[in-house]
Amino acid sequence: MTAPDPKPTVAVVGGSGLYRLFDAGSATELDVPTPYGPTSGPLSVGTFGGRTVAFLARHGAGHTLPPHRVNARANLWALASLGVRAVVSSTAVGSLDPALVPGSFVVPDQLIDRTSGRADTYFDGEATLGVQHLAAADPFCPVLRSAALAALRAAGEEVRETATTVVVQGPRFSTRAESLWYRAAGADIVNMTQYPETVLAAELGLGLVNLSFVTDTDAGVLPGDADAADAALVLERMAAAQPRLLALLAAVVAAVPDGYEARELVPREASRRVLALEPAGGAA
Repeated sequence: MTAPDPKPTVAVVGGSGLYRLFDAGSATELDVPTPYGPTSGPLSVGTFGGRTVAFLARHGAGHTLPPHRVNARANLWALASLGVRAVVSSTAVGSLDPALVPGSFVVPDQLIDRTSGRADTYFDGEATLGVQHLAAADPFCPVLRSAALAALRAAGEEVRETATTVVVQGPRFSTRAESLWYRAAGADIVNMTQYPETVLAAELGLGLVNLSFVTDTDAGVLPGDADAADAALVLERMAAAQPRLLALLAAVVAAVPDGYEARELVPREASRRVLALEPAGGAA
């Protein structure tokens, strides 16, 4: 077995309930200043899935950041600045499909953005960066999705192989009317953080694949549904699923192709200009 690369080319972004990837004392912790302000917390670099991996807890240690305050631009810039090229993200999601029960894993291929006011591009017209229009028809990297699905099948895990995520603003959960509306619009699962993280990764020339864990039925199929979303239920089920989640994330990380390069959805020179910006100062 070859030794892991000395620098991380793969990152894991942990969602609700996943705040640590490495055993205590087995990773290097880094504060990475960015041009976009502080990241959600320190980055950790260690060995996971047979690779050198960078890890970031999206909501901060102990879940201190609500979804609308996650600084996704800073998080993705910091990971890219370390040399990361592939991002494996995890999220807790609610199911809008009665056939997709809590406890299921999903690898989404589409998303619908229902957020508001989030900084969702690096190319906002500033003179040094200009304007770029991301080709976002298939927001999740097809190569990474294919590799992830093969790894999950090999691990014997049943997984929904396609799904549309509707990303809502949060931090509140849906009303029942909203939940029905999202389902009618073609969404299968609901989440609060897959946007803008997915498109920002693409703007930086990073590929991203998401592994979603179904914790609930959103607003519930009927009043009184025991699987309807509430914060305690989501965190309890994410904690219970953590051994499965970690094993599957390790399998997906190991399956990232050697020498992986993401699609060029904006000109690579434009992505390089973003990464060449000077950090604004201040540790994460």
